[in-house]
Amino acid sequence: MSYIGKPKIAHPKAPRNKLGLSARDYEGAVSTLCAGCGHDSITAAIIQAVFELNIEPHMLGKMSGIGCSSKTPAYFVSQSHGFNSVHGRMPSVTTGANAANRHLTYIGVSGDGDSLSIGMGQFAHAIRRNVSMCYMIENNGVYGLTKGQFSASADVGSKAKKGAANKQTPIDPVSTAIALGATYIARSFSGDKKQLVPLIKGAIRHNGFALLDIISPCVTFNDHLGSTKSYAHTRQFFHEVIDADFIPPAREIKAAYDEGAAMPVEMHDGSKVILRKVDKDYDPTSRAAAFSYLRDRVNAGEIITGLLYIDETQGDMHELSGTVDAPLSTLKYEDLNPGQDALKKLQARYR
Repeated sequence: MSYIGKPKIAHPKAPRNKLGLSARDYEGAVSTLCAGCGHDSITAAIIQAVFELNIEPHMLGKMSGIGCSSKTPAYFVSQSHGFNSVHGRMPSVTTGANAANRHLTYIGVSGDGDSLSIGMGQFAHAIRRNVSMCYMIENNGVYGLTKGQFSASADVGSKAKKGAANKQTPIDPVSTAIALGATYIARSFSGDKKQLVPLIKGAIRHNGFALLDIISPCVTFNDHLGSTKSYAHTRQFFHEVIDADFIPPAREIKAAYDEGAAMPVEMHDGSKVILRKVDKDYDPTSRAAAFSYLRDRVNAGEIITGLLYIDETQGDMHELSGTVDAPLSTLKYEDLNPGQDALKKLQARYR
């Protein structure tokens, strides 16, 4: 992660939230991601969301694993708590942090490789426990830190940088989350800030596990025709003496379209992806209907965005486990230790 700070200079007339803070107070270090990366657009949306929600910086916990996506927490709310875990282990670390202090707001940032491959089991059990957190998957279909191999979310037929086509069926995090019982599920596009900010705010405020699958194209390793998650420039010169890349600046791709409408979004290389927003009559409270609708639209070659499913009747991890209201980290040792008598009774059950 980068820890180069930004100059704390804000316009005297900049908007302030109820805490008296400006959006600049929710920024972090200078990004070291590639110019034009969709992940930085997501960072900007997170900053706006937590600013508008009036979240106190010291009451925010930022969690991540490994990958380009997991660098994101360094780039927002520098005065918050943060933990960069090992590959695929962010969900369990967040579960432990939430168990110790349920009063913090938790935002976990992961990627399609971090969550859908090595971290798939962790991802599934965080959903099962209904851990109260905003879980973001910055989905680009490749492993950016290790030269762009296909990730588990790469579509069938999608071509790699060197021309090979993916033949394996992708794991769709949204459909998976519906099947596993997640209580807040949404998908968006990094270039659609108007849609993304309210979805992030809803996920943060949801009591339970909230998944945001965000299509965020990689400008470096999906910069070729044939990629279904493309957002890059075509490489014109290549010298094979050393394995190095020149990454030219790329303009940010933005999209604005109405509910119920489908819109093709043209990428830098001329390829297109089709996005469709759910319409106003869509019912996000039926798990079966949501799953069926997603399958139909996937078969039509569309990527559905918006709030796809929500269930506000389920208790979160603390309600399901019957924990006390006070954060466990604030309890005295005597209150946490049941004593020798209780331990003997527990052990007797296994003799």
